Amino acid sequence: MTTVGIRELANRASAVVDEVSRTGRPALVTKNGRPVAVLAAIDEEELLDHVLANAPEYVRSMHSAQRVISRGTRGRPLDEVLDEFEAGA
Repeated sequence: MTTVGIRELANRASAVVDEVSRTGRPALVTKNGRPVAVLAAIDEEELLDHVLANAPEYVRSMHSAQRVISRGTRGRPLDEVLDEFEAGA
């Protein structure tokens, strides 16, 4: 795995991303010598799975939306349903 300091990444971001994309090998990003992030190539088809696995707030939002949808609108105006959804019902 390539290691790149945050300053080097700032100066060579495009080259580092190109290398990660080309080789498929991730780059470890360090700040003051300590690991802080990993830059990894991702296939477009894997993007949704990655987001779902790494963004719990997104998953919570999707579950909330599913609950609202499963209850249906029961003839209520759309604005009322959307307000309920935005309130996190």
